[in-house]
Amino acid sequence: MKEHQFIEWKESWRDEYLKWISGFANAEGGTLVIGKNDKGAVVGVTNAKKLLEDIPNKVRDILGIMVDVNLKKDAGKEYLEVVVEPHPYPVSYKGEYHYRSGSTKQELKGAALDRFLLRKHGKRWDGVPVPGFSPADCSQAAFQLFKAKAAKSGRMSDEVLQDSEFSLLENLQLTEGSYLKRAATLLFNENTEKFVGGSYIKIGFFVTNDDLRYQDEIHGNLFTQVDKTLDLLFSKYLKAHIRYEGIQRVEEFLFPRPALREAILNAVVHKDYSSGVPIQISVYEDRIVLWNPGQLPEDWTLQRLLGKHPSNPYNPLIAGAFFRAGFIESWGRGIEKIEKECRVHGIKPPEYDYGMSGLMLTFQADPEHLRRARGDEAPSTEVGGKTPVKTPVKTPVKILQLLQENPSMTLAEVAREIGKSLSAVERASAKLVKEGRLRYVGPQKGGYWEVLP
Repeated sequence: MKEHQFIEWKESWRDEYLKWISGFANAEGGTLVIGKNDKGAVVGVTNAKKLLEDIPNKVRDILGIMVDVNLKKDAGKEYLEVVVEPHPYPVSYKGEYHYRSGSTKQELKGAALDRFLLRKHGKRWDGVPVPGFSPADCSQAAFQLFKAKAAKSGRMSDEVLQDSEFSLLENLQLTEGSYLKRAATLLFNENTEKFVGGSYIKIGFFVTNDDLRYQDEIHGNLFTQVDKTLDLLFSKYLKAHIRYEGIQRVEEFLFPRPALREAILNAVVHKDYSSGVPIQISVYEDRIVLWNPGQLPEDWTLQRLLGKHPSNPYNPLIAGAFFRAGFIESWGRGIEKIEKECRVHGIKPPEYDYGMSGLMLTFQADPEHLRRARGDEAPSTEVGGKTPVKTPVKTPVKILQLLQENPSMTLAEVAREIGKSLSAVERASAKLVKEGRLRYVGPQKGGYWEVLP
């Protein structure tokens, strides 16, 4: 067994470990074990009785919370378990805020600290009131675009859509008293960067990673950004195979338009706008890469593996407005729709990587589609013209071996251990679950994997 999100081992007590207790309290809770080495072996503590009294007092006096400290024995050696419950309010260690993420402790600073404090007080970044921004600063074009799409979607009544613009903003929960919230500055304002730096989309065409040939920036309200970005991709950046059915000209693009539209929507809704960095789309001849600073819901990996659909958008007010306008069909189904459209189009679902301070999606073109788009001749079928085939790495076997030895490992930890992408490990694990060779036991938080015969 290894250390994970809910457990940390320490050989002896130090007062600095109050930071770890703060981290557990600010996250999902956990247990700090005193008297075990980093391999989980009991080494014991010599002053267990004194620590039973000292640790609760120090936690109370410095962190302002209560914890349970339990005395345990193993092979005649005593050790302590400090059980920390998750707290609904921020727990500070001498003015510092720590957070347990995976098997590590992080000190929260800057934008990450702002998000954490807002969340603990029941707010999200896009729900903070903005002084100096009123309905008069909103764009009439943005209102008209939203009303037209919302009327078509049928998700808002005609009475609401014909009411005053302030009433419309109230209905979308974008007001707080006489103030408008941050989401309104992005949804109904053309000069979004006056209030939120980096709130635009950047597209570039690359021959290689360091050879940028041309680029564009898409500004304006978020509704317009989505539509303009999609149109620009298909009119300027993406290659198509042209064929004729009789006299009718037919264009076949390398990537499905609905999948890219959904990917752009996901990037806009889940983006961390406090980062000040734009959404970036890198187009190559054979692939397209979308990156945005932000993240999917924390439980996305496990939910998806269990066949569920997370519906916890990073910016719920922005997501709600896009839903009411009909941009988003249903909560939590974006990833499923992307993968379905890719299968219909004849390409693999995109690779997901959210370990680079954001979320990256990579769509890879089908080699045959790419060949036709280039206008290349069909590959030779002569005898002897063989293409070497690499023996596939047996990822499922490696996954089963690791989870057999370490049932509490997360899929992200498995991916790092075997040197594969998280999405590849997720697909292989989902197949193993479907085949009855693997199952997840217990609650979503704190459960474990069981390898079946």
